[in-house]
Amino acid sequence: MAVTGVLTFGISNVVVADDDSTSTEMVEDTTQYESANEVVEEEAAPEAAPAAVEEAPEVEKTFHQTVKQKFIEGDAGFMSFVAISLILGLAIVIERVIYLSMSTSNTSKLVNDVETALNTGGVDAAKEVCRNTAGPVASIFYQGLDRYEEGIEMVEKSVIAYGGVQVGQLEKNVSWISLFIALAPMLGFFGTVIGMISAFDAIAAANNISPAIVAVGIGQALITTVSGLLVAMVLQVFYNYIVSKIDSITNDMEDASISLIDILVKYQHNNK
Repeated sequence: MAVTGVLTFGISNVVVADDDSTSTEMVEDTTQYESANEVVEEEAAPEAAPAAVEEAPEVEKTFHQTVKQKFIEGDAGFMSFVAISLILGLAIVIERVIYLSMSTSNTSKLVNDVETALNTGGVDAAKEVCRNTAGPVASIFYQGLDRYEEGIEMVEKSVIAYGGVQVGQLEKNVSWISLFIALAPMLGFFGTVIGMISAFDAIAAANNISPAIVAVGIGQALITTVSGLLVAMVLQVFYNYIVSKIDSITNDMEDASISLIDILVKYQHNNK
């Protein structure tokens, strides 16, 4: 029994020792696994950090904001005169376009209506047709018919004289548009000269020729030049349209006046 107890105690110690070593190895393996995970997380963290940083999107400037910025960069003093030229020029353009549109009429229809009224109801009926019709051609017809009793020659003189008055009404304020067309680029070039002077003054003050020193003055010079030329081009387009419209209405008045004289001569011949 003593021998058996000694052997049993020895085996138990060996088993306990084996269990302790196994537990120690498991603890060490677990510690190494946790350490390896921490290292992996530390290595992965710097790579994931840049992905978390989001770049702020660039805000695009609207057309209004861009124009406002360039207006300020071009020196508000000179740019204000260019803007005033544009505003006044466009105001006159709008007024002339509306007036000329209202002055345009169907000349052929008016001539036929006047001739029909003259043959059916006499001069008074023809005058009533002209009175109810808008436009310079109808006004010229009315003045001619109003002088019918004084003879054909007097009618012709009245038509020519009143036609000149109507042409003057059509061309009213058009010269102001041509003035702004010439004035806008002059103001732009004036701003260009001032900008170059300020650039050379900056060079003299800094005693150094550097792009940063002259950039402001040259930028002002170029912006004022572009603005003046742009205003002139816009107004020139409308000016040419208005002039062509005036020429078209004037030609219609001349042709209609000749037709009126022919109608009155025929009417006078038929009533003899």
